Amino acid sequence: MLNTNLWKYLTQSAIALTLFSSLATAFPSASYAQKPVLKQAPTTQGTTIDTNYTLGGGDRIRVNVFEVPEYTGEYQIPPGGAINLPLIGSVTVQGLTTEEAADDIAKRYARYLKRPLISVNLLSPRPINVFVAGEVSRPGAYTISLQGGAGNDPGVQYPTVLAALTTAQGVTLSADITQVELRRKGGRNGAEKRLRLNLKELTRTGQLNQDITLRDGDTIFVPTATDINNEQYLADLRNFTASNFAADVTKPRTVAIIGEVNRPGSYLVTQGDAVNNANAAPVSGLPTVSRAIQLAGGISPQADIRNVVLRRPTRTGSEQKITLNLWQILQSGDTKQDIIVQEGDTIIIPTATEINPAEATQLAVTTLSPTKIQVGVVGEVKKPGQVDLQPNSTLNQALLAAGGFEGVRASSSTVDLIRLNPDGSVTKRKVKVDFAAGINEQTNPILRNNDVVVVYRNGVTKTSETISSFINPFSGILGVFRALFGF
Repeated sequence: MLNTNLWKYLTQSAIALTLFSSLATAFPSASYAQKPVLKQAPTTQGTTIDTNYTLGGGDRIRVNVFEVPEYTGEYQIPPGGAINLPLIGSVTVQGLTTEEAADDIAKRYARYLKRPLISVNLLSPRPINVFVAGEVSRPGAYTISLQGGAGNDPGVQYPTVLAALTTAQGVTLSADITQVELRRKGGRNGAEKRLRLNLKELTRTGQLNQDITLRDGDTIFVPTATDINNEQYLADLRNFTASNFAADVTKPRTVAIIGEVNRPGSYLVTQGDAVNNANAAPVSGLPTVSRAIQLAGGISPQADIRNVVLRRPTRTGSEQKITLNLWQILQSGDTKQDIIVQEGDTIIIPTATEINPAEATQLAVTTLSPTKIQVGVVGEVKKPGQVDLQPNSTLNQALLAAGGFEGVRASSSTVDLIRLNPDGSVTKRKVKVDFAAGINEQTNPILRNNDVVVVYRNGVTKTSETISSFINPFSGILGVFRALFGF
C-alpha cells in the first residue's frame, strides 16, 4: 500500500509540483523514457499520420509501479498483446503507445491503489514487419531488424521507408516516386491513415523529413507513373536511376527488340564501356536502349529513330509506352532519350516513311548503326562473292566493291536485288543501274545486311552455276531463292 503521509505531502501545491518534477525525472513515464518519436508529418490531404511507437507482440517492456516494487516487473508481450500484471490481471497493450499503456494500467490500479503512479518503458523493441507493394523489384513482406540500443539507450535506429525500398531490391523504372504512399493503422481504433511521400524532392533537395521511420505493420505502396511522354519525365528517370533506392542498374536484364534492326530478337543487356567520340553517337556504359540496339546488330537503313517505342510491363499488370527520339542524341547529345532498359522491356524500331539521304549517311557512322554490313554480289562481276560495306551503302557501291561488271558478258543495264525480309519473306525486284545517280530507290537504293545483287549475262542467261558456288552466309538464302524464283 502507498505511503499515505507521502501523498498528503504531495497535496501541498508548491512543494508537490517540485517533488513531482523530481519524481518524473527519476522514474520517467513512457513519454520521457523512449524518444523514437518524430514530428507529425502532414499528408497531401492535410491530415497527420501517427509516428509514435506502438506496442505489440515481441516487445519487452518494464512496468514501474511507484512505491510498490513488488508490482513492478519486466514483461515480454505475447502475440496476443496482453500482459498479466499483479493484482489486476490481464491488460491488453497491443497497439498502444507506452504513454497510453501507462494510463490504462494506472486506471486499473486505481481501484486498488490511491493515486497510482505508473510508467511503462520499452526495453527491447520487436523486429519491424512491413509489406512493400507496387513498383519494386521484389514486392512482399519483410522483417527489418532495428539497429543500436533501445529503451534507456537512445541510440536505437528504426528502419525508414528508404531502408524498406532497398530491402525490396529497389524501385523499378516504372514507378512514380513523387506519390509513394505509407499506410499505417492507428492505435486503439485501428483506423488506417495514409501519408504521401515525394522521394523526388528527397533526392533533389536532400530533405530527409519525409523519410519517415517505420512501425510494425506498415505498408509501403509505390504507384506506377502515368505522365511519361514528356521531357521532364525522361530527365527525372535518368536522375532517379542514380539513387540508392532504385533497382540495381548493374544487374543484367532481358529485353526484346523488334522492327528495323539487323538481328531482331531477345537479348541480355548489361553494362559496358561507354562510347563517346566525334564520329559516333554518345552512348553510356549503362544498359540503355542504344546498347540493346547494338546487341541487335544496329539499325537498318529504313529505321525511324525519331519514333522509337519502348513498351514496359508494370507491376500492376498494365503497360507503359514511352516514345523516344534517338535523333536528339545525334544532334545535341541529349542522353535522357537513351533511357535505361528494364527486365521485360520491348523496344520497337519503326520503319521510316521517307529516307533522307543526308541523314542516312550521318547515321551510318554512329553507334546506332552496325560497323559493317555484308552483301552478296554474284554473277557477271569481276570479284563475285561476299563484300563488306559500310552501313547505308548503295547498290552502286556494292557493284564497285565487287570489281564492277565483267566486260561485255554482263548485262549492265539491269540487275536483280534479292532481299530476305525481317518477317521471313523474300522479295526480288529489278533495278536499272545508273552509276551517275545519287541515292534513290529506283536506280541506286540503299542496301541492307544480307542483300544479294545478281548480275546476269547478256541475253538474261541464268547464272545458276555461279550462284551455286557462292558459299555461306548466302548459300541457305539462295536455296530459298531458287525455290521461289526458279534459279
